[in-house]
Amino acid sequence: MKAQVIQIGNSQGIRLPKMLLEESGVSGEVELEIHQDGILIRRTTRPREGWEAAFKASAENDDELLDGDVGNVFDRRQWQW
Repeated sequence: MKAQVIQIGNSQGIRLPKMLLEESGVSGEVELEIHQDGILIRRTTRPREGWEAAFKASAENDDELLDGDVGNVFDRRQWQW
């Protein structure tokens, strides 16, 4: 897909087709990165994005150890609560 660089006030820009924006999920504020082949436009991510879902998923399995069986011989045979 091709686009033209156009004058926008004292700056320059490009118009992005609606279909491209919808498929990429890009809207509002974006991050721009310079790469060897050109400019990469990326949607911004919020700090701690996805943490809420991860906490909910971990709460469903809160009675299981997340890192498996971590006990040693002392823990299994000699430790008493």
